[in-house]
Amino acid sequence: MTDTSLMLLSGAVLIVGLLTIGLIALLNAQRQRERDSAEIAALARLQADTAVRIDAMREMIAGRQAELQRAVNERLDSVTHHLGQSMTANRQHTVESISKLNERLAVIDGAQKNITDLASQVTSLQSVLSNKQQRGAFGQARMEIIIQDGLPKGCFEFQFSLSNRSRPDCAIFLPDQRPLIIDAKFPLEAVTALRQAKTDEERRHAAARMRSDIGKHVSDIASKYLIPGETQDLALMFVPSESVYAELHESFDDLLQKAFRSRVVIVSPSLLMLAVHVIQSIQRDARMREAADQIHAEVGHLMDDLKRLQERVLKLQQHFGQANEDIRQILISAEKVEKRGTRIREVEFDDTVEPAANVIPAPITHKLTVGE
Repeated sequence: MTDTSLMLLSGAVLIVGLLTIGLIALLNAQRQRERDSAEIAALARLQADTAVRIDAMREMIAGRQAELQRAVNERLDSVTHHLGQSMTANRQHTVESISKLNERLAVIDGAQKNITDLASQVTSLQSVLSNKQQRGAFGQARMEIIIQDGLPKGCFEFQFSLSNRSRPDCAIFLPDQRPLIIDAKFPLEAVTALRQAKTDEERRHAAARMRSDIGKHVSDIASKYLIPGETQDLALMFVPSESVYAELHESFDDLLQKAFRSRVVIVSPSLLMLAVHVIQSIQRDARMREAADQIHAEVGHLMDDLKRLQERVLKLQQHFGQANEDIRQILISAEKVEKRGTRIREVEFDDTVEPAANVIPAPITHKLTVGE
């Protein structure tokens, strides 16, 4: 072949290829248009469905919004109502609290006044305790209150005179009529000095003074108030302060031992009350024993009366027996008299009977006996 033919053939082949490519591109474009049309149709359907769903959702949202608004309004009304009630209750509670607070403030004012009065009383008490005579009167008064509250009248006597002309603060009479002596003049100066001591030297001096004062007071009580055969074998020394008594037990046991050996018992207010209760029990037991003795004596008298009554009843029974026998005999005699009267009444007398000269009387066969 020539070059021209080859060129023509190549050109024809090129044209055919271009036509084929164009045809293919046209087919592809046609298919693309069809696909686009289908997609547009589907998109339109989807848009329509979306519009329907949006309308339904809008209606549903509108209904839900109305229900929500109604619920919110109801809840708001309920909250408003409860809030009003709560505010009313809180107002009443506040008013009551304020009134109670005013009452408590009044009580606090009264307590403050009492505290002020108590402070003045404490000041006066300090002035009393600073004076020896007034302090003794204070201890005496406290002891008298405990004794008067715990024992009946007649079982004790204040400022009782003993045979040695001593006058103790109190004497309690026990069942054996020997008084139990109580002394209320406790020396508190040494205790005060011991509490006010600041150095070891001052404390030693105060302790020595306390041992000396209390020891001397114990000796005085033992010598003046313990009289053999007249008083009890021990005496009580009254300490008008529980703290002082505790301090004695804690730091001055030797004083307590010395007092015990001297037959003097140191007592605090609580121990004195306990001793009073013990004395009450002793006196109660003594009264019960006296009552038991009286009952025993009365029972003896009652038995004697019962024996005499039995003897008299036996005598009365004998009299009754004799009287019954006499009555029985009387009844027997009355029965016999009745029988005789019956026999006499049965005797007949005939008025038409012939004269006695012509009639021979029948002999009486019945014979009266002496015993009838």
